[in-house]
Amino acid sequence: MKKVQLLTRRRALLAGAAAVGAAGTAGVLTTGPGDEPALPAAPVGGPPARRAHRPSAYRLKPLTGYGSPRAVPVRPPVRREPLLRVSGRGRTMVLTFDDGPDPRYTPDILDTLAEYEVRAMFFVCGEMADAHRELLARMADEGHVVGNHTWSHPLLTRLTRRRIRWEMESTSDVIEEAYGERPLWFRAPYGAWNRAAFQLGAELGMEPLAWTVDTLDWTTPGARTIVDRVEDGAAPGVVVLCHDAGGDRSQSVTALRRYLPRLLDSGYHLTVPRRQYT
Repeated sequence: MKKVQLLTRRRALLAGAAAVGAAGTAGVLTTGPGDEPALPAAPVGGPPARRAHRPSAYRLKPLTGYGSPRAVPVRPPVRREPLLRVSGRGRTMVLTFDDGPDPRYTPDILDTLAEYEVRAMFFVCGEMADAHRELLARMADEGHVVGNHTWSHPLLTRLTRRRIRWEMESTSDVIEEAYGERPLWFRAPYGAWNRAAFQLGAELGMEPLAWTVDTLDWTTPGARTIVDRVEDGAAPGVVVLCHDAGGDRSQSVTALRRYLPRLLDSGYHLTVPRRQYT
């Protein structure tokens, strides 16, 4: 008799434990008075009914954030003077073109650069970039670097700090929209730098880049003179200043076709600068 009672009690305990386990898995434990967990009533005959699982919010929402988090650009130091040269291995030079883009001259310059597989820098004005966004898109596709040359090409030393910020920031906004990313370099119109320009440029994440060789092509001295100035000033680390807008730049286009293959034949590597940090 005792053996039968023990078996009956054991079966009851096992059945109760199974019911508790099933209820716990389904997440239906409730809290009764006194914050003591109350067990659900034992099922009446047959196997315990399965409770339908509620859809998990985790499974319904797509996962985001794959890969490494996006790096936050490091703000460059506030300089007291612009960079004039670039570092690089061997006979490295940089070609830069200011004031554009201009649909009359910039496409010809891009064609010549593409022919010789050379990358260059274009310091664009915001109002020109805004009107010719397709040219900035082409610069991005062909691997050129686009820098900030202010919105309207003013003399920064005569502007308020607020106006300088607007000139720079508005141009960076347009460059980001048309080129695909914000500029990392800026150049003051006329080479007129001041403390505010250096400070604001650094705040906007840009390094100031000037030039080593000025072709003075904006004075239209003739294509031959422009060629001579580039070839006479060629040296490792040199930054050459040319223009692709702001007036008649047909001489600049012609000169590029002449001096570019000569520089390459002389062993120069024409490329774009790299920042030490981003």
